[in-house]
Amino acid sequence: MIRTRFAPSPTGRLHIGHAASVWFTWLAAEQNPAQFLLRIEDIDATRCRPEYEQGIYEDLDWLGVSWAQDVRRQSDHFPAYRATLDRLDAMGLVYPCFCTRKEIDEEIARSPSAPHGPDGVLYPGTCRTLSASERADRIASGRAYAIRLDLAEAVRRAGPLRWHDRGAGWQDARPGLLGDAVLARKDTPVSYHLCVTHDDALQEISLVTRGEDLFHATHLHRLLQALLDLPTPDYHHHTLLTGADGKKFSKRNNDLTLCAVRDRGFSAAQLQRMLSACDFRDLL
Repeated sequence: MIRTRFAPSPTGRLHIGHAASVWFTWLAAEQNPAQFLLRIEDIDATRCRPEYEQGIYEDLDWLGVSWAQDVRRQSDHFPAYRATLDRLDAMGLVYPCFCTRKEIDEEIARSPSAPHGPDGVLYPGTCRTLSASERADRIASGRAYAIRLDLAEAVRRAGPLRWHDRGAGWQDARPGLLGDAVLARKDTPVSYHLCVTHDDALQEISLVTRGEDLFHATHLHRLLQALLDLPTPDYHHHTLLTGADGKKFSKRNNDLTLCAVRDRGFSAAQLQRMLSACDFRDLL
């Protein structure tokens, strides 16, 4: 039996792109509430809203998706994530980064050959070589800082790794795609990467389904799993639905939300048939 989850962030109403993702996940769990978990990934306090979380429950209930366990809200578990970050710190695998975005951009501008990742130029490692006393002095002075993974040391410790995607097959892990990734910052006590890796293991998820825009992140998550002695689930990165302009659906643009679909007179059964057939011509 597959155990899987749907893990939206309450930063807007769900749209049909989310519906496609949750419907695939629901079917993968054989429509069994005991094997389908709902997680609310609300670590970004600046964007997440209670009304959007309530909207998630309303939309999933209308779509016919249910779950048996209590919903895990990540904002309720910051101490657990901090303990995980402390483990990495005790292993000497993270470091404080005091660079502002402007300073990082200026450093990158001085290094035209800086390595690139899927999201752009990678952090150049400016703070990685600071001495322990320099770090302590800056922290004592009240300087704001983020916590970054020391990628080179982490890869050295973990060695070669692999993970499996049900569409793309076996993958050699390439965590270097994201460089020295941020694992925590002042305005967000812990990053998506650390939270999702922790929670998937804690909740015994055997299949992670998410959009192909997160394919590159899985390489980093596989590294974190190895460092923290966590199990590795199977993955399925599905194609993203796009609008007539070829751009993926976005909460920010209020594109075809499930609320709007209901208001247009479509029933849940009609949307379910569209989702199963991957045919949305009647909506677009």
